Amino acid sequence: MSYAIQLYKDYYLEYASYVIKERAIPDVADGFKPVQRRIMHTLMEMDDGKFHKVANVVGAAMRYHPHGDSSIYGALVTLANYDLLIEKQGNYGNFLTGDDAAAARYIECRLLPIAKKILYNPEITEYQDSYDGRNQEPVVLPAKVPVLLIQGTEGIGVGMSTRFLPHNALEVLEAQKKALRKESFQLLPDFPGGGIMDASEYKDGFGPVSVRAKLDISDPKRIVITELPFGVNCDSMIKSIDDAAHKGSVKIAGINDYTSDKVNIEITLPKGVYAQDVVNSLYAYTLCQTRAIPMPLVIREKQPVQMTVTQIVEYHAQHLIDVLTQELNLEIGHLEDRLHARTLERIFVEERIYKRIEQKRSQEAVKDAVVSGFAPFASELFRPLVDDDVERLLKIPIRRISLFDIEKNRAEIDDINASIDKCRYNIAHIVDYALGYLNEVEAMLAPDSRKRKTTITSFSEVGVKDVAQRDQAIKYDPETGYLGTELKVGSTVLLASIFDKIVVVQKDGTFFSQPVPTKAYVGKDLAYCGLADKDELGKVIFTIIFTDSDAKIKSDLKSGKIAKPLKRTYIKRTTIGGLIANKIYQLLPSKNP
Repeated sequence: MSYAIQLYKDYYLEYASYVIKERAIPDVADGFKPVQRRIMHTLMEMDDGKFHKVANVVGAAMRYHPHGDSSIYGALVTLANYDLLIEKQGNYGNFLTGDDAAAARYIECRLLPIAKKILYNPEITEYQDSYDGRNQEPVVLPAKVPVLLIQGTEGIGVGMSTRFLPHNALEVLEAQKKALRKESFQLLPDFPGGGIMDASEYKDGFGPVSVRAKLDISDPKRIVITELPFGVNCDSMIKSIDDAAHKGSVKIAGINDYTSDKVNIEITLPKGVYAQDVVNSLYAYTLCQTRAIPMPLVIREKQPVQMTVTQIVEYHAQHLIDVLTQELNLEIGHLEDRLHARTLERIFVEERIYKRIEQKRSQEAVKDAVVSGFAPFASELFRPLVDDDVERLLKIPIRRISLFDIEKNRAEIDDINASIDKCRYNIAHIVDYALGYLNEVEAMLAPDSRKRKTTITSFSEVGVKDVAQRDQAIKYDPETGYLGTELKVGSTVLLASIFDKIVVVQKDGTFFSQPVPTKAYVGKDLAYCGLADKDELGKVIFTIIFTDSDAKIKSDLKSGKIAKPLKRTYIKRTTIGGLIANKIYQLLPSKNP
């Protein structure tokens, strides 16, 4: 039995680890979950400047992703709708209305130039075998900007989940530049649907933000919703308003949806009701006000960790320097290869080394003739001559040798040397080079990506208790001792809302608090019933008159010094403080009989 338990435990841990690392949680280095990374890798392989059918992209991506075409299709549509890396053609749905995208065979996509600039460099990308071993896929893409913060993401693993709110692309790049310069910065979310946001509790990505719809109340008899909170579409918004109206929480006459490319939900109000009176109820009872709660979990160095927004930006500032340094060193290597090749060609032609091979009758003799011909010029070579160099020289066509322009060759060598010096200069001034690179990326952003959509402000959240109407009549029937909102007989003692609590005081001096009852037995000696709200209770002063026997008088009576008992009358003025629901308290002193 213990072996079976251990076996299940091991299998479950392997499964949980796989789901967390290979499906649900993005890597901090490129900001992608595995399915998103495989889609981007597939698009880079297919990229020819033309649009591709999404169905074809999905089919090609299945070489790398073992979980079916529907997950690839859904992830591709989501990626494309971020409008950052993928250019769309066709119906990709509408996040405002909640409409779904068309089938994969009807829509097309291709990479945007900015995607290739910030993500693509196969020479410095680490690859691994795909799930079936037939192909190579990237471990992570060499992303140069924090795509994770720009796009945002959500994922649910085993025992943990992640949620990053989207941010404005231009603001993220500016924050990355400040991180490179070791300056302080602050990043706040920016939602594609706009809205109004209070991010006072954001806590660098660890706290919630409150988001409200933008309401136009310029017409006192009409409210127009022009922007939606994050995660809310027109259908869900209208449903929440309808539900609140049916419950009587919000008073409206009708609601119409005129949304197209911009949100336009019109709420008409009944007679005697004005826009300013309804706004708070909309915030309290409908999706006009929501809270977005981030959970900043990422994979870093193959382990799930929590990182603040600032930490992610600072990570990518250093990551940008590392990637750009690798690219510059790689470019220097390519330039040095060209320099070596052009130098070999110049010496081969200028010193007529090719003449040495005319009378040779074997491959080995030809090779030896070329090697010996270069021996006097070893000091001019960038590196020692190898067999591949000899093979490349021997493949030069005779026409190219006869038309060889030595001056042009030397000018090209000078250009190559200048490029090498420039790369080395950039490495020595890598921060300035990185800042210039980010300026180039900013210039490639679409105009819509540069403009902030969500308005940052501060406001107090409106809860249902804040706007609840105290219109519930609480009746008391002294004949039966019952109190509540559903009594058919009795007199009304109080008006309250369904969220209020009441305090009940009996004539014997006991009192207790409870939620507003529909029908509850409180006894036939009710002295007072009021709201248990602290502010309301503070306004009520209870005056109590009671009689008691003094302790000394009782002692004298017992010893026979006094013939009959004497009593004293007391008057007490008091207020009631905080109460625990359904706990019985006493207004009179505990020694009172």
